[in-house]
Amino acid sequence: MPLMGSLYVGASGLQTSQNALNTTAHNLSNVDTVGYTRQQVQLSSRPYVTLSVNPKSIANKQYGLGVNYARAKQVRDYFLDKTFRKESGRSMFYQVSTEVLEETESLLGELHGENFQDVLTDFKDSVAELAKDPCSSVTEGVFVQRASEMIGRAVAIYQGLSDYQNNLNTQIKQRVDKINKYGNQILELNDRIRAIECGGVEKANDLRDLRNQILDDLSEQVSMTWKEDMYGNVSVQIEGVDFVKGERCFEMALQTDENTGFYTPFWPQNASYSYLEDGRKVYNIDGAEVFNLSIEISSDLNTDIGGLKAMLLARGDHRADYTDITPGKYGDVSQSVIMNVQAELDQLIHNMVTKINGILEEASGVKTLGPGQTLTITLPDGSTRTLTEGDRYATASEDGYLRGADGSPIQLFTKVTTQGYEKVTAADGTEYWIYNKEDPQKQDSLYTLKNLQVNRELMQKPSTLGFRLREGSEDLKNTMSALKDAFEEEAYTLNPNVQKRVNFIGYYDDLVAQVSNSGYAFKSIHANQEVTVESAFNAREQVVGVSSDEELSNMIKFQNGYNAASRYINVISEMIEHIINTLGT
Repeated sequence: MPLMGSLYVGASGLQTSQNALNTTAHNLSNVDTVGYTRQQVQLSSRPYVTLSVNPKSIANKQYGLGVNYARAKQVRDYFLDKTFRKESGRSMFYQVSTEVLEETESLLGELHGENFQDVLTDFKDSVAELAKDPCSSVTEGVFVQRASEMIGRAVAIYQGLSDYQNNLNTQIKQRVDKINKYGNQILELNDRIRAIECGGVEKANDLRDLRNQILDDLSEQVSMTWKEDMYGNVSVQIEGVDFVKGERCFEMALQTDENTGFYTPFWPQNASYSYLEDGRKVYNIDGAEVFNLSIEISSDLNTDIGGLKAMLLARGDHRADYTDITPGKYGDVSQSVIMNVQAELDQLIHNMVTKINGILEEASGVKTLGPGQTLTITLPDGSTRTLTEGDRYATASEDGYLRGADGSPIQLFTKVTTQGYEKVTAADGTEYWIYNKEDPQKQDSLYTLKNLQVNRELMQKPSTLGFRLREGSEDLKNTMSALKDAFEEEAYTLNPNVQKRVNFIGYYDDLVAQVSNSGYAFKSIHANQEVTVESAFNAREQVVGVSSDEELSNMIKFQNGYNAASRYINVISEMIEHIINTLGT
């Protein structure tokens, strides 16, 4: 090797060692930086100078020009990234579910001494006291007051659940906005990374760290997959649909339900649309929803990933009531924590309200048409109205005594928006009071917590009840016995999936137990999932994390390399100086 050329070897050693020391220092300075990936120095040899080529020789005559600092590469493991992101998304799903159940338990009041069971028990006790003295204005007043307290507390719980649905709805919008922001940030980082790395020498490692941190955060919200191409661009899919691809971010959009105000995330590129007369674009999102919430939630199917999906499931798509607890409809609400509790609580109140009103109706002389029976009422205008099987009615001539000031059968529980009975006057002057049947298609016809109150007339004057037969005796046998038996009758099931029949108190106990058991299950799954996430995180940190001891060892190694190169240059310098001085003399 020429003596002057030896200086290249020493200079390359100095330069390479200095760059390696800078990389090591960069690792040490970011040892506690969230999302930082340690950088590893890669060295290569500089091009050789060929002196001669001899095919007969084992090798050509060459000499090298030293070492080259090739690059500082990130140390990551794709499979560990994939495992961590999937498990963190699953952990967030169960974290959100756990928080929703805890809030539901809080709304029921069982943990704060305001449990609904107390007002149920008080109402039952008021019936027992009323049965002892049904004509006392005191016991009648307590009976009506306890009924009002029960309805008030039930309505408060239902409204609390509805308000929490609104709260989740707001959070859903915020999360969708955050996801879209992540997508645009990934797109921007793709451009910046590509611009820096297009020369093929420098690596945008810090920008890659920022992009990987965004992918970690995004994986908590949704089930996602990602792929990096040869140019450094990362493409992302959410629920199997392109989210970031090429030069575009396909943002999620939100459709707002006109009745509830609930948001539904959807993909605009997959939805059909039309224009209104005012120029507004209206989407038909059937088949374009981001999530298919009808699929069973299962870890085996990987359908339990992402906090956004958990929020959508917990919130549901409407305010549920007792009409949702039917074999054909219950599947639509069973996976929603809030809707399930709304429907089951509303069914409890509906069963109790209709049962007690039915008992009072019998005391009012209301009749129910049996199989094959009909009743035709001729109206003053000559038209007719026909009642059929199951219809209920009463006339002023009936033997019942529980009637209001206008002659209508007294109901303890009434609807807010519509009357319980419709007055119809026949052509012969007979007054009929016809029961307005409940129609699931007409919300204002239902005895539901969204449309329920205690009879205002009874609230003002409880003694209107009377409970005294027309001949003057107290109604102890029929009505009072029926009211007491109503609380003991085991005729109700929590939902179509439960076979156990219980009374009103037992029903509520089962409802609370169901919420508690579900909460315990979600807490257990979340606790186990946190262990899994921590294990995956630690395994990944073994690869991407910075080890202070390892970096200090590298620092000593590169420092020694720097010193050796420096001494090498000094030796070559002294040799050149000696030769020049010797030749000069």
